[in-house]
Amino acid sequence: MDGREATEDGTITEIYSIACHKISAHLQLDCCSSHSVLPWQGKHLMIHSITDPSQKPLHLTGHHGDVSAVSFGKGRDPLMLCSASEDYVIAWDVERCYRKAREGAIASGTVIGTLIGKIVHLSFCPLDKRVSACSGSNMYILNSKKEEVLAVLKGHLGPLTASVFFPWDPNVLVSTSEDRTFKVWDVTKEEILYQSAVLSSCPLLCVYVTEEGRQLITGSADGQVWHHTVLDDYKCRLVMKLDLPNMEQTQRRIQESQAQQISGFGSNSTGDGVMVEMAKPVLGIFTFKPLPYSGHTKERDGSCLWIGSSDGLYLVNLASSELLMALRFKDYPDLSITLAGSLSVTQKTDCDIHCAVTSMFQPRMALWDIRLPGQLDRLCSQLEKALPGQELSVVPSSPPMPTSPLNAELTRRDPKPPKKTGPGPGKPGGVKDQSVVFHAQVKSSGYAVGSQRKMFTPKTNIQKKAQRPTKKSKKIEGLLSEYPSGLAAPTVQHALLSASPTHTPVFCLQYSGDGKQILCGLGDTSVLLYKSSLTGNPSVYTGHSKALSSVCCSHSCGWILSASEDQSVRIWAAGSREPTLTMGSDRFSAPVRSAQFYYLDKFLLLASGSSVHLFLSHLDTSRDDLKRYEQKSFSRLVRRFSTKSGTDITAMSAINDFFSYIVLSCGADRSIQVFDLNVGSVAMEIPESHSRAAHHITQNKGSMYSAQAQDSYNLFLTSAITDGIKLWDLRTSRCVRKYEGHVNRCHQCTAAFSPCGRFVATGSEDNCAYVYDIRSSSYLHKLQRHTDTVLNVAFNPAAPEVNSK
Repeated sequence: MDGREATEDGTITEIYSIACHKISAHLQLDCCSSHSVLPWQGKHLMIHSITDPSQKPLHLTGHHGDVSAVSFGKGRDPLMLCSASEDYVIAWDVERCYRKAREGAIASGTVIGTLIGKIVHLSFCPLDKRVSACSGSNMYILNSKKEEVLAVLKGHLGPLTASVFFPWDPNVLVSTSEDRTFKVWDVTKEEILYQSAVLSSCPLLCVYVTEEGRQLITGSADGQVWHHTVLDDYKCRLVMKLDLPNMEQTQRRIQESQAQQISGFGSNSTGDGVMVEMAKPVLGIFTFKPLPYSGHTKERDGSCLWIGSSDGLYLVNLASSELLMALRFKDYPDLSITLAGSLSVTQKTDCDIHCAVTSMFQPRMALWDIRLPGQLDRLCSQLEKALPGQELSVVPSSPPMPTSPLNAELTRRDPKPPKKTGPGPGKPGGVKDQSVVFHAQVKSSGYAVGSQRKMFTPKTNIQKKAQRPTKKSKKIEGLLSEYPSGLAAPTVQHALLSASPTHTPVFCLQYSGDGKQILCGLGDTSVLLYKSSLTGNPSVYTGHSKALSSVCCSHSCGWILSASEDQSVRIWAAGSREPTLTMGSDRFSAPVRSAQFYYLDKFLLLASGSSVHLFLSHLDTSRDDLKRYEQKSFSRLVRRFSTKSGTDITAMSAINDFFSYIVLSCGADRSIQVFDLNVGSVAMEIPESHSRAAHHITQNKGSMYSAQAQDSYNLFLTSAITDGIKLWDLRTSRCVRKYEGHVNRCHQCTAAFSPCGRFVATGSEDNCAYVYDIRSSSYLHKLQRHTDTVLNVAFNPAAPEVNSK
């Protein structure tokens, strides 16, 4: 055994490294919070105390063949250990073995299995009463107290690779196999409760089950990770899929982009070496729970996992599918192993990590101490803080600056006085003298009328009309009440309506602020305005020549705005068939991707090409009968804001329900750009937000019937084809959760927040709409009965209803 010194930065310290008599690349290793175990000299075991490094390693003998798998029990009093070779499966009481060694006696264990075959994986049940042993395509359930085979589970078509008991049910376990599937078993009945489909083209190597959120995670030999949630009937629902190599490449690109922004120069790559893409097999999945760090008492959500691969350890946030940290073994030259064949990770109470590892191509094993206090502080500060000097919030904390574009006012055109024509007084051709009256006809004074012969007679038998009681619409009463924030998500269908007899798609959908009407933009260039109950005939607004790209209702509910692919924007007064204001293609060089009212209807906000346009407008519905087609409404461009990289804007969002300076946009280069219109520039840019350009962005706006905490308005959603929905926090500029339970492979399906901020709804290509709890990546409800792809969803701001088209 030869000790190694720590690296310069002290991140990874090699506690010890031992040489083996042969290469043992695929042995099952294990660590717990107090001990680690490694096969030693093939047939023996060496237990090292993590809590007391000065204690001598404990050597255990009893196997006649080479040890192929070891595993610690779940309990700590007593701490159990199980080891397996082709001849025996032995259970050890670790504390009893230490006591025998101190007494000078030979420590011995209990043989619980004989001649089962080559065992590749062992696992204790939560109560340490049973042990699962994977050998070939069979799984043996053994009694941990005596030699007894309780069950033999058969069903996989290939050799087993791993098995784990469920922490909340000791009678249920899951197994993975080289047949690229996993199965959930009922041990007592020896039945399969759930069988997955073929997940990958490569074998599944490991499985991990956590009681928090009932999550099941599997990893394959090509670096793919599948995250499932386990339902009450033990059926498994896919939540998301992670690609470890792509996540590392994305993190590398983000780091290079941030380095370029900080340095202000070109690429900081020196070109000393060439990046070689290599496979990243998932050798193990292990839990990681950061503890509160200095200056912060907020408890983490515990959704972080270590994913062990052959070239390093990767810390992944399951909620956001984000790679938080990568520890690559090659970056530490003092380590004796740079390419791992198998490994095991455990976490100490002070957030130090211990890792037992075997070499892929050398006969060597090692135990490492990975200290993360410094990196953990930086990691948590990144999760909790935004970029330096960029504390952004949707709700403003100060009035607009004197130079802010939001202070702009529209100078109204005063009508010119009419020119005086005709004859005037005392002048030839001047104005003639006229009587000073206010009407053309003057009432007679009455002197020429005869005297009245009969005086009035009072009416003595007057019947008063009974006043009818006014009926109040139940629908309006419901709209005027406070939004019921404590109710569950809507799941019952109330109305079904076809917007067009020709099956024209609905490209955009929005409720009015009072929840009484709903606006639909169709692919046949028309805009439909329905009652929120979807009863009666809709109001139809036509005039565009191409499909609609955006519709919006003003905060006052008196104006309707629509934008189209024909590079025009039209504004209608509610109930009017002719547009009050038309902004044609002469104003924009590219189609208007998004248009809306902004700043409590003071401005018009339009996204076209690579710019966001801020307009002031004067809307006048009066018309001259002689000049009917002459518009008295007009608009004026206040400022044009361009993206940093000049990329085209694919989606835009801003809040109109209250004063806000923040405008969010998604770019074709997969970035999210945050405009601060108080300053008049791009305040922040989030690169590589999705694997593809986001086609939709929406903010948590609440409604006039529901109030939320101020920080809740900093949340927003982005949707991208094949990359699901991401929930972002503007304060940290990071993704905090990802939703991938729906299907979105080719169509531009949108998402929406509920007015209470507790739910997220989205369309899907499997003819369903999905409703998520904002705190969970697994969907709550699947709303069916649609006949085609659901492109748009919208929550009623006044009632717990969701509309899907």
